[in-house]
Amino acid sequence: MPTPDFILELREHIGHAPLWLSGVTAVVIRDDEVLLVRRSDNGAWTPVTGIIDPGEEPAVAATREVAEEAGCVVTPQRLVSVHVTPPVTYPNGDVSQYLDLTFRMTWVSGEPTVSDDENSECGWFPLDDLPAMSDEMTYRIGTAVDNEPEARFRT
Repeated sequence: MPTPDFILELREHIGHAPLWLSGVTAVVIRDDEVLLVRRSDNGAWTPVTGIIDPGEEPAVAATREVAEEAGCVVTPQRLVSVHVTPPVTYPNGDVSQYLDLTFRMTWVSGEPTVSDDENSECGWFPLDDLPAMSDEMTYRIGTAVDNEPEARFRT
């Protein structure tokens, strides 16, 4: 899915100025595998990520993003991490920073298929043989795999 309409409307008023957004990361676990997508914009492998729509519950957003981006039905198991990302400057000059809520998600049904233009590939990867990815995404997956009873907070 392209940039949400509410962000485009905000950008009409603020231009490229920094925009604070709430986002989700959905780490979908099935047995000893994790669902990953390859981003179309930079080719990076990541768990499913997305922006929370105004008024949307975060766990609902995570579930929706997995359905939109990978065509799978999942349920949220628990919140595993809350943190702030570094600012991101997009190729068009827009600057955003995200409050990321990372959820451990349980796979229910469906096989991964590229369902929108945000990703070029998707699939299941063994947890002990992940493709190269950023330290940030490795951290998010790790918080879900560790499945500690409390969410992690960076202080």
